[in-house]
Amino acid sequence: MIRKFAAMALLVLAAACTDVSDLQEAPADLGQFRLGHNVVVASKMRQAALSRDATEEEWVTALQAAVEERFGRYEGERLYHLGISVEGFSIAPPGVPLVASPKSVLIIRATLWDDALGRKLNEEAKQFTVFETFSGSTIVGSGLTQTKEEQIQNLSRSAAKLVQNWMLQNPEWFPGIGAQPAAAASDETTDEIVEKNDNLATEG
Repeated sequence: MIRKFAAMALLVLAAACTDVSDLQEAPADLGQFRLGHNVVVASKMRQAALSRDATEEEWVTALQAAVEERFGRYEGERLYHLGISVEGFSIAPPGVPLVASPKSVLIIRATLWDDALGRKLNEEAKQFTVFETFSGSTIVGSGLTQTKEEQIQNLSRSAAKLVQNWMLQNPEWFPGIGAQPAAAASDETTDEIVEKNDNLATEG
């Protein structure tokens, strides 16, 4: 019983770290970051025995789309290239008894390159174990409630979020974090000048 509770708590914690609803908000501050190359490979991936089948192309397409969706929003002036390798996966199959309640899992390794420095920022590829997001539709096993395509997309989006969390934990990689955008500062200055001119005209 204790083991089941601990496993459930771990899944809740993992889901909190991979909540992708923030895509509707302004992107987290990564300074002058702009996504350059978006490279995903899956030639060495391993599939769990009880997993639904998925091709290399399906994973590459889904992960590239998730990376673009999350990181393509940044419009900085410094290019960074992201490389992701799919190491393994398990996509919960349909028709499994509820007592088993299988969960989908994706394992990836990521490397980030700074174009200006001409080198990768992490010497060893960072490995991530990605669990499906915890919700009412997955608590009994996503294989019973979601299509394979939905499972792959959800895992890919969660993977992109974990990569972003990792990047945010290394602010030294991203010059300009916390700086006020130049355009916003310029607009504010212009407004102040206009207001002052209006006041002077009124006083005159």
